[in-house]
Amino acid sequence: MQVMKRWAMPLFAMLIVGLALFFIFFDSNLDFDYIIPKRLIRLATIGLAGICVAFSSIIFQTLVGNRILTPSIMGYEAVYLLWQVLLLFVVGTQGLTLLGLNGNFLISLILMLSYSWLIQKWLLPLARHDVFLLLLFGFVLTMVIGTITQFIQLKISPGEFSVFQGFSYASFNRTQSETLLYASMAVAIVLWLNRENLPVLDVLILGRDQAISLGVDHPHYVRLYLALIAILVAVSTSLIGPTAFMGVFIANIAYALSGRYQHRRTLAFACLVTIAIFMIAQILVEHLFNYKTTVSILINLVCGIYFLVLTARVRGVK
Repeated sequence: MQVMKRWAMPLFAMLIVGLALFFIFFDSNLDFDYIIPKRLIRLATIGLAGICVAFSSIIFQTLVGNRILTPSIMGYEAVYLLWQVLLLFVVGTQGLTLLGLNGNFLISLILMLSYSWLIQKWLLPLARHDVFLLLLFGFVLTMVIGTITQFIQLKISPGEFSVFQGFSYASFNRTQSETLLYASMAVAIVLWLNRENLPVLDVLILGRDQAISLGVDHPHYVRLYLALIAILVAVSTSLIGPTAFMGVFIANIAYALSGRYQHRRTLAFACLVTIAIFMIAQILVEHLFNYKTTVSILINLVCGIYFLVLTARVRGVK
């Protein structure tokens, strides 16, 4: 078992390289004018979104001390969906044409980051820096925003509702090169800010009281990591759409493969697992199902089954 875990990371890296080559060149007729450039953009989107989902899910679960929660419980994705349905309700599909993908990406990003700032500015002090009380506030806000979104859905036309449904599923086909550049810059800044704080995460996973007793400024790092999580979730959601609870499955697969609590190793595994799963799902959607299903459905189906099996094994169910 230890030997398998030792070789798991190189094997996943080789798997990703093989999948990437297959994804780029399979059935492309070596068309370097259109098909391959488009696939390269989708491949870069998969890699960037995989990093965002992996980092945000692992760090969030470390902060809250729970492996079945993801940042979506805080309402970031609900704000994204509310903005999309409001845009369709007020302006119609013409609004998407006027804004373009880049404009919609930037506005969505700004709205989700503003929502995160309000949470940290008003709700976190109100919760007295209690992460669990903050989660309760976030859960209630998610329900309220989701209810408003559902109410507005009833007011838009069937054609506009069809467009909105497209935004409610994760997709790697909406990205443009300019959008990808902006997203890459934001993610690079987050990773650079977090480069020296990985040992702090290894302490935070022990819990609030233990972290404080070991000299960690717990409230400071909670604020810092909530801000970084908000940026990552905002980027991934604006880039590919809501990923909902994909992070639950991906994070737990990474925990099982890494076999350690060191975040340097766990985050690396999470990134590799996420990118591999996203790539496999996209290949199946394009070449097997011919876009008759979505990436979200495939990932939730496969990872959900794995998660149930993993839970049963941990609890000793035969």
